[in-house]
Amino acid sequence: LESRKFQQITSVYGAINGVEGIINENFLDLTQETTHNLEQVANTPSSAMFSTRDKPDESYCKEIFKVLKAHDVRYFFYIGGNDSSDTVRIVNEEAQKINYEFRAIHIPKTIDNDLVLNDHTPGYGSAARFVTCAFAGANLDNRALPGVYIGVVMGRHAGFLTAASGLARKYPDDGPHLVYVPERAFDTEKFIRDVDRVYKEFGRCIIAVSEGIQDANHIPIIQNLVGEIGEKDAHGNIQLSGTGALGDALGNLIKKRLNIKRVRSDTFGYLQRSFIGCVSDVDQHEAREVGEKAAHFAIWNNQDGSITIQRTGFYSVDYKLVPLEQIAAKTRHMPDEFINAEGNNITDAFKFYARPLLGSGMPSAHRIRAPRVDKILNK
Repeated sequence: LESRKFQQITSVYGAINGVEGIINENFLDLTQETTHNLEQVANTPSSAMFSTRDKPDESYCKEIFKVLKAHDVRYFFYIGGNDSSDTVRIVNEEAQKINYEFRAIHIPKTIDNDLVLNDHTPGYGSAARFVTCAFAGANLDNRALPGVYIGVVMGRHAGFLTAASGLARKYPDDGPHLVYVPERAFDTEKFIRDVDRVYKEFGRCIIAVSEGIQDANHIPIIQNLVGEIGEKDAHGNIQLSGTGALGDALGNLIKKRLNIKRVRSDTFGYLQRSFIGCVSDVDQHEAREVGEKAAHFAIWNNQDGSITIQRTGFYSVDYKLVPLEQIAAKTRHMPDEFINAEGNNITDAFKFYARPLLGSGMPSAHRIRAPRVDKILNK
């Protein structure tokens, strides 16, 4: 929408399935799409032009550039995380080698919230809102029928999304009572002691755990407990999502070691990525603005780079353009001050950081406060 406002832009193309679509010349002419329908799509989660799991290497990026050059593309905007930013960097370098007049902008988007130099990234606020609401609901259910509940949340290397579960707490005994993220080594024995302590105190225990938790030797816990299982992704990593193996393994460990019968687990998987009924208005607004700023930097200012979100107050943000090489293929982790000393929960500093990102109108759970009636038969 923003690019169509500039007279020098003759067409705006959208690549179906990202880089895969570019390679195969599968383009949509978005210049011919109605503004009204684009606005409707803007209120719909996920990617309207679909996504891809292709991991472009240098030769792949050279093919991308060949296609872009053939179609006389002069402005290249690519949305995604750290691997996507690396793709933009390589394609831009190919253009520079032959002095092809070309502007390349990486636009941030990842629910993992793991792009360096960014306060946060579009996608995270809405996904975090879902995680918070899901754990608030799980807490109500667990309080009504006590036991141990384990919720496994996405996050291979960064625990921001799992940490959002802690925003669900309202009353002192609310869960999640324990939160485990990849930034801290996971010790199975300490985990059992943590669960035992909480269960004895409250008669129940809710646990939030990142799918990517690992031991002190950086070996995924799922591999320690279950062995070498499942498929590997395009990056050569063990497939963590789409399986309930970690939750089941931790649940079985609790049953065996603590003799607690009622132990349940859920793996959120894809649910948190595109849940249409749980969208942060802050996230929506900022997702639009990073796109608008990308058009401004490329078309107005004739610059390349990656858009970053910078927090300027409580709560306000600004957008800066940084060199692609400062973002490309780098991973941001949760700061130490966001994780408690024991490594099994979040701090108030994280709550202060994350709560504004969830947006307005967050639901809140309430409890009955009526007094108990005196017993007559069973005093």
